[in-house]
Amino acid sequence: MNSVDVAIQDIQTNQRMCRACNQPITDRYVLKALDSFWHEGCLKCACCECRLGDIGSSLYCKSNLILCKRDYLRLFGIPGKCSQCSKPIAAFELVMRARENAYHIECFGCQMCRKRLVVGEAFCFHDNKVLCLDRCAKKAQDAIVKVNDKLTLKTIKSSAKALKTN
Repeated sequence: MNSVDVAIQDIQTNQRMCRACNQPITDRYVLKALDSFWHEGCLKCACCECRLGDIGSSLYCKSNLILCKRDYLRLFGIPGKCSQCSKPIAAFELVMRARENAYHIECFGCQMCRKRLVVGEAFCFHDNKVLCLDRCAKKAQDAIVKVNDKLTLKTIKSSAKALKTN
């Protein structure tokens, strides 16, 4: 990711020109990014037009676009793939994880009975599948005893986590 820091500087004696509007900056503070100076209201995301100085100290620049993190990831992020539905997971989407697998929040559930699992609910992971403890883990455990395999018990410990694509 090509992240660029945004610095707020105190202008005391030198007058600066804004890169976006090409007008002098007479405010006490000025944003400095990409080796240029900007009015606070002029440094905006090319997609959503949010004021980048208001949402943090980073911006992203690619293909001559100045972007906020969300739009950068939406446009250029490498998507993951949901282990349940096999559809792409955008880099900025929230996901549920079980081992190395990532799931859309709406796809995370028992892969036998289709019961949706929620944060704090215990589940089993067997043969790369999420199983609820209500009834499906018992069925799987009966089958496991016959083949001498292990059933791994997990609990969903936190709410959705952002998918990291770095």
